[in-house]
Amino acid sequence: MRIDRIIAVWALLSVPLAASAQSGSPKFHGAFKEDFSAASSEYFNYNYRPSGEDFRYCSGIPSLSENGTDIMLYRIDPDDPAGAGRGPEIISKDYTFYGSYSARFKVPDVRKAQPDAGLVVGYFTYNIDREFGQSEIDIEVLLADPRIIYVGTWTGKRGAHNRIGRIVNLATGEILETIWRSEVRHPDGAVTKIPNTPFAGRQNKPAKIEAIEGFDASADFYTYGWDWYPDRLVWWIINPQTGKKLALWDYKGKDIFPDQPSKTGVPCLKSRYRLNFWHTSNWPVETNPESVEAPRYPYELEIDWMAYEPFGKFFLTLGD
Repeated sequence: MRIDRIIAVWALLSVPLAASAQSGSPKFHGAFKEDFSAASSEYFNYNYRPSGEDFRYCSGIPSLSENGTDIMLYRIDPDDPAGAGRGPEIISKDYTFYGSYSARFKVPDVRKAQPDAGLVVGYFTYNIDREFGQSEIDIEVLLADPRIIYVGTWTGKRGAHNRIGRIVNLATGEILETIWRSEVRHPDGAVTKIPNTPFAGRQNKPAKIEAIEGFDASADFYTYGWDWYPDRLVWWIINPQTGKKLALWDYKGKDIFPDQPSKTGVPCLKSRYRLNFWHTSNWPVETNPESVEAPRYPYELEIDWMAYEPFGKFFLTLGD
């Protein structure tokens, strides 16, 4: 084995080991693929209401739109309050870290029934820690315009809200923005803000994206994912017309948050793997500024599967 490969393996594997030692030996998932063919999950907990199980979850049932596929069905409750995590959500039982994440799901089409619905499907990781700050990696679809995909991260500690993000219209291939911003709240109550600042050069790759003809996240199942490295994040989708990964954003970190554990916006903390369905009262989709209405009906989201592959063994094969 080449020395650079040995160093890569040591560097990658030492981070979760160090994190384990510092936080009471948390448990980490190995590779898995949850196909939601049973009523409960080996890998995920459901975010039930305090009263217990509710009608918002159905696992191991036939898909409503694809023959031969068993799914997890989320049904949003119009009475759920606004905010991420207030609707149905599954959360991994153990932690995940650097690796490849992927999921296949189909969002509901709400546009005829409620064109201004403020509904969000979030596929993501999330954790927060006193030492390492926030760790969040997102792929999000706002259902008022399911042609548009939001990708990015949230990092920071001590009141810092650091964002790197890209917005893509996959039906046209148009990149609507690729930015970073920060907001730091100081102990004296003062707030330092850096507004949306465009990335350029290496942080803005690919600079052009191939359109997926007829793309609409509510029209069919699509496979979405990201690859999380210590110094890089690649968000992608499988193009159903070619069967190949299409990179939505290949971000290689730049030191834009110098006083934070994650200087680049690439999270450096173990996380938990999640997928949720919720509504917003203040985040409209780019193409419809009115799309912040609470849901009027119990719209349904279909999830075929979610998978995770840690990167330890991956690095052992580099250069073969």
